[in-house]
Amino acid sequence: MNRIIAFVTLLVGLWVTPLMAAENKLSKEFRVPEQTSTYVKKDKAYWTKVWHQKQARKKKRARRYSGSGRILAKVDLSSQTMNVYRGGRHLYRWKVSTGRSGYGTPTGTWRIHRMHKRYFSRKYNNAPMPHAMFYYRGFAVHGTNHISRLGRRASHGCVRLHPSNAAKLFSMVRRSGGTVKVTY
Repeated sequence: MNRIIAFVTLLVGLWVTPLMAAENKLSKEFRVPEQTSTYVKKDKAYWTKVWHQKQARKKKRARRYSGSGRILAKVDLSSQTMNVYRGGRHLYRWKVSTGRSGYGTPTGTWRIHRMHKRYFSRKYNNAPMPHAMFYYRGFAVHGTNHISRLGRRASHGCVRLHPSNAAKLFSMVRRSGGTVKVTY
């Protein structure tokens, strides 16, 4: 058996060797040029210019979105309304629901420090709080499903808005920051 394997190996070697030689001869005659890279290394001046152009675009975009300043949401507890201002200019007036008796809405001025597009109350049976903007401890401005109760005291202390108004306020605050001022 070993003799047969050795004989077959010898025959294959004798048959393959001339083919490989012919292939090498052809490859030497018709040599394909090596492909060179088209990448050109950029110098420091180029990347500095690109960086400055990018910063200028960011500033231009920020000016376009921010208008003339931060968002101020003034909540009036006695009239159950919210007035929205940007840079001192009045933009919107919306009905709200604030804390009913036994669940007061705290008065004062706070910056919005935390925002969630979808949030569920941990304290009140996973109640949905779409577009929640937290301004003081667990108190937030957020959308509500109880639209018929807007304009009256109905919440556990948060400031409730119509869902479309909450989405509008959320996007404005996300772009340029915001403050909530609650007064009587």
